Amino acid sequence: MSDHVLRVLRPGLLTTVQDLGRAGWRHLGVAHAGALDRDAAQLGNRLVGNRADAAVLELTLHGPTLQLEVPTRIALTGATVSARFKGEPVPCGRPVLLPAGTLELGAVRAGARAWLAIAGGIDVPEVLGSRSTDLRGGFGGLDGRALRNDDRVVLGDTAPFDCTRLQSTPWWIDPGHDDDPRAPIRYLPSTHPWSAPLARRAWNVSASSNRQGLRLQGDALPTTSADGLSEPVAPGTIQLPPDGQPIILLADAQTVGGYPRLGHVIAADLPRLAQCIPGQTLHFAAVDATTAHRLACAARARVARIGVMIDARVPAI
Repeated sequence: MSDHVLRVLRPGLLTTVQDLGRAGWRHLGVAHAGALDRDAAQLGNRLVGNRADAAVLELTLHGPTLQLEVPTRIALTGATVSARFKGEPVPCGRPVLLPAGTLELGAVRAGARAWLAIAGGIDVPEVLGSRSTDLRGGFGGLDGRALRNDDRVVLGDTAPFDCTRLQSTPWWIDPGHDDDPRAPIRYLPSTHPWSAPLARRAWNVSASSNRQGLRLQGDALPTTSADGLSEPVAPGTIQLPPDGQPIILLADAQTVGGYPRLGHVIAADLPRLAQCIPGQTLHFAAVDATTAHRLACAARARVARIGVMIDARVPAI
């Protein structure tokens, strides 16, 4: 392991180590985990010259304060973060060089989450092929938990460089999505009778939401006492529990569930769910599989284009 470490002075509200997730284990009941917005995490890594699948820190609502012991290259992506280094604002969406010192990451604005990529990546042990934190399972990341005061976070090896002041590039990226944030969340409807009425009602995001699921509140949909056997579920599945208040499963979701399935949020809109804050109003719109596929391809192409532009400007570590 590297001797390049970060010391956690304040952990933030919920800061976890995440990469692109734990693929290939759902048949054994292991959640995928990983960054709730894979696009933002990948682009952040590319901004600092990492591999796209390097581990990053996921910040929720309020970020941590970190002591940098040597000069470090970072990038912040996702929602805008109030960030300062020695009293100087730290810009988002671009590579930033910092000397040794204290990086203060404060409130996350215009969204719920941001991702801090650091040159070399977060060097925690891989568990089942991933460094992601599974909070429900209590493994991966840093001992299967969120960051705490006085944690020491080891970083991967990078070429040393001299830096005496904050430096950032004159260019930046906008890893956000082209859709209006007020636009409906698009989903593939199921055959359940209450799948279509889901789109006719407004829903508010509950404060009890977490990385397992986005819980919604509104005019309850009717349910029955016995809705069937457990079925496979995945991030994006929209469940209807007995209280009639839908749940959209996210990255830490279980692999099977007994609640009826109202549909599945399309891949292109999954990153938008990562930025939903408590009290936010959501609307839904049903689409067909052809539309979902077209939108997914367009989203992947957009990220690829941004990645190519980054790689032309940022040398690999």
